[in-house]
Amino acid sequence: MTGGDLDAAGGGGEPSEGREARLPSDALPRVRRVVGLVDTDSFAKWGAHLLATAPAHWDLELLTVATPRSASRAQLRSAFRGLDDRLAHLAAAPPEALEVDAIVEQLRQDPPDAVLVSLIGPVAELVIEEVHRRVPRRPGLVTGLPGISYPAKWKGVFFRARADLFVLHSRREVRAYEELATEGGVEPHFALATLPFARPSGAAASRDGAAIIRDSVVFAAQPSVPAERAERERVVGWLAETARRHPEWRVVIKVRAAAGEHQTHREQDPYPDLVPTDAPTNLVVESGPMSAHLDRAVALVTISSTAVLEAAARGIPALTLTDFGIGRHLINEVFVGSGLEGDAVDLVDGRFGTVRDEWMHDNHFHPESKDDWAERTERLMESRDAGVLRDRPAVRRSRGGVLRRAWERKNALGPDDRSVLGAVALVIGAPVRALKRVIRRVRRVVRPAEVPVLLAPTSQRAASGSGRAASGGAASGGAASGGGPSDRLGDREEQLVPGRDAG
Repeated sequence: MTGGDLDAAGGGGEPSEGREARLPSDALPRVRRVVGLVDTDSFAKWGAHLLATAPAHWDLELLTVATPRSASRAQLRSAFRGLDDRLAHLAAAPPEALEVDAIVEQLRQDPPDAVLVSLIGPVAELVIEEVHRRVPRRPGLVTGLPGISYPAKWKGVFFRARADLFVLHSRREVRAYEELATEGGVEPHFALATLPFARPSGAAASRDGAAIIRDSVVFAAQPSVPAERAERERVVGWLAETARRHPEWRVVIKVRAAAGEHQTHREQDPYPDLVPTDAPTNLVVESGPMSAHLDRAVALVTISSTAVLEAAARGIPALTLTDFGIGRHLINEVFVGSGLEGDAVDLVDGRFGTVRDEWMHDNHFHPESKDDWAERTERLMESRDAGVLRDRPAVRRSRGGVLRRAWERKNALGPDDRSVLGAVALVIGAPVRALKRVIRRVRRVVRPAEVPVLLAPTSQRAASGSGRAASGGAASGGAASGGGPSDRLGDREEQLVPGRDAG
């Protein structure tokens, strides 16, 4: 991505920290108290970094909610790296996780002007409902989804329908969610914010001021994409082959959680467990902040991780692997036409892509002048001041009253819900849920679900063949230049990418 592209994406290159909401020039903005609530690793990172872009007159606080998937302190320290002065202390001293009741009681005793509900779906629904029920003169409720949220998913709307504002990160996402919400009978309430991680950043430097050496190809691992163990083993095999072919590189499998830590999505087959004992020594598994890994990266590789947007914002070449096809369950449809699509042969060759201008502005790289989330949150707080903050209806139409609410709470919090009513609801509800699961399985046998629609894999070679240069040579010191790597693979392409035409 060129410097001009970054200027366009970043609102002319102006600093994004402390951006003021659009207010009359003769009015001093009123100090606003805004509390962020986070739980899992990805929601913690997103919530904290979104708040760090808020107007300077917002007084910010952040609390961690205790849930079965709450991020560890190490994950929180990683997630909170690089925040602005108002939240920078969190990287060294992340807040201890508090139970939902304790947090709602804090909000009841000292209501802020607004709350950012950056929580996994069922917990977000629970907290939003509890604030509505228990906090007089409630704060404005803002929520959203971290990372790439296209195609739109009904569960995202379902769990967060009662929030006043729902933050998304591209104009394409906003259109898709508005259409989905309208079809489901939910009044659209979506706002636009630049993805906090997709902002241009300066060149990295070491502590002694010397430039950091770029020597790494970073693979951004995801816990559930691809889902099958055999496919994940294939990915590790491609990375090992890349390490063998390029001994000058560190090939890093960047994981989001250490053993025993939780993630937003459950991981059945962690990549560290799949690395063979005879893997080359320059294939390594590491955790830590993605920003630190990108400081050393010559390229970023993934299936569909949001990290690819972080890389693109820095002008780092990237590759979204399409060997398993392109489809909704792979979360990679958004990258069609981006210029970043490739396959295992491209990876081993060291051939990476750059973002196409025509894709950028509708997909996460719009000018920051188009962001309206802070301005609309400000209006919510003004409505609260005036006593006219409107309550939005829930989508859920559950019967069962108090016992049903106890079940939903137990379902969201698991062992972190210690209420007697929750235990009763579990005794009654667990057999009912088990029966529903059996019924669903029977239905799937009788009437199998539709096979996911997959687009065919694509590659940087195909893009090059259509007249577009797609080499990572500029970043890698020419590793993909010289007309060689692809030709040298030759008949080994079939070995690297077995079954490419199966989809």
